[in-house]
Amino acid sequence: MSVTNLDFDLFRDYLEKQSGILLGDNKQYLVTSRLRKIMENERLQSLAELVRRMQSQPRSGLYQQVIDAMMTNETLWFRDGYPFEVMRTRVLPELVQKYPNQRLRIWSAASSSGQEPYSLSMLLDEYERANPGQLRAGVQIVATDLSASMLDVCKGGEYDALSMGRGLSVERQQRYFEKLEGGRWRLKLPVRQRVDFRQLNLLESYALLGKFDVVFCRNVLIYFSADVKKDILRRIHATLKPGGYLFLGASEALNGLPELYSMVQCSPGIIYQAK
Repeated sequence: MSVTNLDFDLFRDYLEKQSGILLGDNKQYLVTSRLRKIMENERLQSLAELVRRMQSQPRSGLYQQVIDAMMTNETLWFRDGYPFEVMRTRVLPELVQKYPNQRLRIWSAASSSGQEPYSLSMLLDEYERANPGQLRAGVQIVATDLSASMLDVCKGGEYDALSMGRGLSVERQQRYFEKLEGGRWRLKLPVRQRVDFRQLNLLESYALLGKFDVVFCRNVLIYFSADVKKDILRRIHATLKPGGYLFLGASEALNGLPELYSMVQCSPGIIYQAK
């Protein structure tokens, strides 16, 4: 499949408008490699034809296939380590002291294949075991993603051996998973029940999500333009309770918006507190 500059620009504009995903210049090779199979299956000859098909069938299975192909949906358990350590040693103790009788709410804003929200759920169980009664009001994790098909996978809580080996300790695997046939593993029900998966495009309204004590928006802002990033961060602030915390990815930084967030040094790592 060859990609002309005109077709690439057409596809790139459509993708950014619909999902916020921003493709850089000279990424034709990436588009070609990720969409070749879809194009062949749909018998489409050009990106322009693909865009026309998606425009005529919005939110169709084809649209979801393209979104899935263009986003990296594989991630790690307890990715980068320090955000979960900061949650355990600083954020959770502070929140349970501040709201001893209120249910805490955490938003995983790009849940991908589910490792982040489920890692948070395991962490909460560990915290509860170490601090009996402190989370007596409960904790809800809302996990959102653009991909409906990925969310369906997440809800089942099943992972293959390759996924299990990415950042998950043997102890946690034995405590929180049950072994299935075919070398697959499934998270135990209490861990899954704490997570509420919902489909959400970060370009759309967050009004129905409610308010949160903590938001994890990690390794997703890299896909967006500077203006879209700033808009997302403003709207995330509106979902945070005063004094709530925002976690970004290790390679991401909150540039600007000092009127909304304060930077908090955590040694290691940086998080942001809503003003």
